[in-house]
Amino acid sequence: MFDETQVRVAVAFHSAYGHTARQAEAVADGARAVEGTTVELLAVDELDDALWSSLDDADAIVFGAPTYMGSPSAGFKIFAEGTSAVLKDNLRWKDKVAAGFTNSGCMSGDKLNTLVDLVMLAAQHGMIWVGLAQPGGWSSSGGSVEDLNRLGSWLGAMAQSDSDVGPDIAPPATDLRTANELGRRVAIVTRAYRRGADLEQVAAHQAVSA
Repeated sequence: MFDETQVRVAVAFHSAYGHTARQAEAVADGARAVEGTTVELLAVDELDDALWSSLDDADAIVFGAPTYMGSPSAGFKIFAEGTSAVLKDNLRWKDKVAAGFTNSGCMSGDKLNTLVDLVMLAAQHGMIWVGLAQPGGWSSSGGSVEDLNRLGSWLGAMAQSDSDVGPDIAPPATDLRTANELGRRVAIVTRAYRRGADLEQVAAHQAVSA
């Protein structure tokens, strides 16, 4: 049977130099490839009414930030603190799907700490977190830097960008493919979740009408 479920995915990100923006685009492309998914890329530099409206309308929000000094960038932190108004307003984002991604210059760069911050942000809003369901790559003598999920992250998508090259070169294609896979999974999970919620509403309506 044809599935008419339509979902909206918002990719809310901060990027100072363009590297994390490329990662955000890859996430968006992955989600967009799933039929019935509308995707909006939202830079969080300006905290205006249009941004909050788009995030409120989304079924899923994927948060993204570069990792600076072991945590999300200052630009993203300003946005995260700005969501306190949403938190106080009856948890407007409660039960939305959430996910996250990050990028840094170092191979590790303490990116995990940034993803934990993003998970905590989602948890405070009562959101439902979706991780990256891919085996860790580049983990054996037969592995390669070209492996999907080469940085071995499951909480979210990680990318590494050499600090002396621009976003036209970094992150490398393998990290962008990993981000793409995260976006695809978010869209699939969100569609399944929405379909179940819609069916539950129909059943409840029928029960009341009976």
